[in-house]
Amino acid sequence: MNDRVQTIDQGAGYGPIASQGERNRVLRNTYWLLALSLLPTVLGAWLGVATGITKSLSGGVGLIVFLGGAFGFIYAINKTKNSAAGVPVLLAFTFFMGLMLSRMIAMVLGFKNGPDLIMTAFGGTAGVFFVMASLSSVIKRDLSGMGKWLFVGALAIMVGGIINVFVGSTAGMMVISVMAIGIFSAYMLYDLKQIVDGGETNYISATLALYLDIINVFQSLLALLGIMGGERD
Repeated sequence: MNDRVQTIDQGAGYGPIASQGERNRVLRNTYWLLALSLLPTVLGAWLGVATGITKSLSGGVGLIVFLGGAFGFIYAINKTKNSAAGVPVLLAFTFFMGLMLSRMIAMVLGFKNGPDLIMTAFGGTAGVFFVMASLSSVIKRDLSGMGKWLFVGALAIMVGGIINVFVGSTAGMMVISVMAIGIFSAYMLYDLKQIVDGGETNYISATLALYLDIINVFQSLLALLGIMGGERD
């Protein structure tokens, strides 16, 4: 969330605008690091499912561990993004996120069609990213004004998600998931456009922003598919 606040603070001016060569370098490095960040995520998810280490992290305990770990890592990434430690800290964060995601993945794998649902969610997320990446390269309009509205939407989703942890409403989960898919898909476009327009010049913070977008879209799609399409044995 700290990363989101920093992104919005740049606002319409984006801060110093990078040259075209710098923009291409940041975009290329961001894509490489984003692809690399998926490996620790998969490893963390596999470890969590294989060992069941996150099974006990339910309700308030799970929420505290997740929020504490996520905000701690995001703070550390923002502090180290201009040093050699930035990449290892980011990769450690993606491993942590995979570990936290393993509980949902294990639940979905409990369905007869669980593997198919996971692959569908992965394919859907990849499709959303491809569309937003394509749009970011052709849209000429300045999208910096979207930032504040998207931040409000993300904040509403976070608050709603925290409340629903204690309420346990399936309908509430569906509404939150649909909203999250829309908000974080738009955030992908916004974050990619910042790189394309030269507003984001640090590939580590750019990767962090896009990773958060992708992981939120994926887990929201997976939750929806599990609720609506999960087949019991």
